[in-house]
Amino acid sequence: MEEKLMIETDYQQMNGIALAYMGDAIYEVYVRQHLLAKGMTKPTKLHHRATHYVSAKAQAFLIEKMLEQELLEKEELDYFKRGRNAKSYTSAKNTSVVTYRISTGFEALFGYLYLSGQKERLDYLAQWCIETVEREGK
Repeated sequence: MEEKLMIETDYQQMNGIALAYMGDAIYEVYVRQHLLAKGMTKPTKLHHRATHYVSAKAQAFLIEKMLEQELLEKEELDYFKRGRNAKSYTSAKNTSVVTYRISTGFEALFGYLYLSGQKERLDYLAQWCIETVEREGK
């Protein structure tokens, strides 16, 4: 089923919000797997800890670090910008509009990588993000 989804979904034609919708879920799965692997099992603690990785502020911080380290390929940067520049009809909760838009770009990048079948790259960036959050304490 998973492979079929990637083949039939034309990610190149998707707008940034649709890519971010998928990317949000994909990144969340990586974070949840990581927290469970660390032995966390209490739902309240899991949710609280997960927000350190998946909040708009954390995602904007991670993109900033990726850009500083020139970690993204040109096409990845294009998909980040597609998400960042997309018109969203939902508003930011507990953060600025700019931070919210940058985090939407982050999620669009993850959606693009997933839907284009770039699992190895997705694994690498997700792990990089998790390690960066843990190292930088964001």
